[in-house]
Amino acid sequence: MPRIKPSILKWARESAGLSLEEAAPKVGINDARGQSGAERLLALETAEGDVSRPVLLKMAKVYRRPLVSFYMSEPPARGDRGEDFRTLPDRHTEGEPLIDALVRDIRSRQAVVRAVLLDEEEATQLPFIGSMSRENGVGPVLASIRQVLNLDLAEFRAQGSAEAGFALLRSRAEAAGIYVLLIGNLGSHHSAIDVDAFRGFALADPIAPFVVINDRDAKTAWSFTLLHEVAHLWIGATGVSGGHFEGSTEQFCNDVASSFLLPSRELAQLAVTRSTSQGDASQLITAFAAERLISRSLVAYRLFRGDRISENMWKGLAATFRTEWLQNRAAQRERARGQDGGPNYYIVRRHRLGAALLNFVARNMSEGVLTPTRASKLLGVKPRSVHPLLSGAALPLGSGPINRIPLASGM
Repeated sequence: MPRIKPSILKWARESAGLSLEEAAPKVGINDARGQSGAERLLALETAEGDVSRPVLLKMAKVYRRPLVSFYMSEPPARGDRGEDFRTLPDRHTEGEPLIDALVRDIRSRQAVVRAVLLDEEEATQLPFIGSMSRENGVGPVLASIRQVLNLDLAEFRAQGSAEAGFALLRSRAEAAGIYVLLIGNLGSHHSAIDVDAFRGFALADPIAPFVVINDRDAKTAWSFTLLHEVAHLWIGATGVSGGHFEGSTEQFCNDVASSFLLPSRELAQLAVTRSTSQGDASQLITAFAAERLISRSLVAYRLFRGDRISENMWKGLAATFRTEWLQNRAAQRERARGQDGGPNYYIVRRHRLGAALLNFVARNMSEGVLTPTRASKLLGVKPRSVHPLLSGAALPLGSGPINRIPLASGM
């Protein structure tokens, strides 16, 4: 068995965002022989030595790296998460390793989906991926998205709730060939990623495009984030999105999403101006947003972009809305603790994974293309949970054909 290079141990720990003091007890290296656990771990990271199998297995789990990666000859270059569209306030140092790990995980799932489609000669090119650019303008990009996804604002609002409206938009995106996942952690609440650090990201692949939405965000924001990330796909921009909108690409994708959810003619009806107090503006925006199944923060942002309120007012309203949402979420969780039962694990998991990925896995398992082990990697569960999870996987993907272009033979 080849020895583990010290540089690999250091790279794996640092890329997981852990200090020596934090990592040592987690990987089972405790104080011994007059040395602290941190000192013993440092010794392994600075001079070649024998790392026991149990410690190595714990490192793989704690550092969120496959075991084989510890046998590399040198640390790899930092994983490609695409362009980072977030501005500095969004980049929380403590959350960056979690975001990198999440992007790695989704990229690995996407690679499997892409490979299976190619191997089974089912791969076709989605013509809308990267079909436009910011130079085309917000209107034409939105018009193309509307046409391909068969979007209708009246139908969206007729769903009656923000969650049902999102379900409609998601089904249309999945019917067009986009895999839409709701993920806000790496498998447990201990690895939760704050929405201030990341709200969503898009992988603009023409065969297997993925959109991930942080499900820790308010449900009223999910539709906006989905459309925002879909706009990223349309302009071929892979990357991570945050909550601040200063970047030109972020502003463009925000304008595309918000123009669908809130047309300018309707915003003009909202009686909020620079002379309106923040308290009055908050009340008016709350009622206005509820009628349209959108978030209050979106309305405030559009008012700011239209020079109807000041930047200070916009940021003040956004902070107020977030505080109120966090308080409401905490109250809901407290009430849930006092109630028996709760959503079934598999129902929740299926909702997060989406019909497109579930149906893909179910179909390819039934045809013998995917093993339970490989399927478990795609679904983010243990192999024994695959069959119970797929027992309800025959989910609708919306209506209408998927508009694809066949790949040239030999690809």
